Amino acid sequence: MTAVDLLSLLREGELTVEGRLVVASNLTLLGRVTHGDTSVRCVYKPVSGEQPLWDFPDGTLAAREAAAYEVSAAAGWELVPPTVLRPDGPFGAGMCQAWMDQGSAEVGAGRVDVVPASSSVDGWLPILQAVDGDGSPVLLVHADDPGLRRLAVFDAVVNNADRKGGHVLTGDRSVAPSVAEVVGVDHGVCFNVDPKLRTVLWGWAGSALTPAERSDLERLRALVDGPLGATLGALLADEEVAATAERIDALLARGAMPSPAGRMPVPWPVF
Repeated sequence: MTAVDLLSLLREGELTVEGRLVVASNLTLLGRVTHGDTSVRCVYKPVSGEQPLWDFPDGTLAAREAAAYEVSAAAGWELVPPTVLRPDGPFGAGMCQAWMDQGSAEVGAGRVDVVPASSSVDGWLPILQAVDGDGSPVLLVHADDPGLRRLAVFDAVVNNADRKGGHVLTGDRSVAPSVAEVVGVDHGVCFNVDPKLRTVLWGWAGSALTPAERSDLERLRALVDGPLGATLGALLADEEVAATAERIDALLARGAMPSPAGRMPVPWPVF
């Protein structure tokens, strides 16, 4: 199934609910969209189930999830599973996203972990030191992985306020053949006009952008002034679209990955 076909199915197929993901803070339902003989599992987050937040306008999280997909797709990164904003559903309008089956994959797609502080971390980047429930020192680490780094660049662009380790998945190419090997989910708290970047992926903080990253960001910046900007304008406030362009400009001007200002802004819980 092509990406266009999958998006059409998510947007227009008959949506039924099969269960609920109870660990989510907002109402998150496991469903299925069907048209004729074609059917895929999906995540459905109705606007009516969103919890109010002090720093994001009410009823906007589903649209932010769809906007995150549009940015990833426009950049050619395919880091977000195909996602649409549906005008209807069993519980009203909401976000509908292709389900990425993880099978027996580890939480964090095996790329984000908490390990004893005495562990060897070759090939891993330490983020912070803490203590576990037994009082033993531990390290939060993530893999020095190019797919994970691309996700960190994406998070800087969309101003992701909640990149937990559990939001890092392995792309299920049986559903979406073009999806990246590493994908991210749960982008409802992105695109704020104020700096909000909270992530477990600080391992590349301050490192120079690669030529490929600069090229991707320059292409993405041009698209924000064109078709992508129009698409985002239907999902976000005008000032949020403008702030997205400004963040890309700042990344290019700095020529480096963002660095935390002061205390390390890591989401809690980290998974």
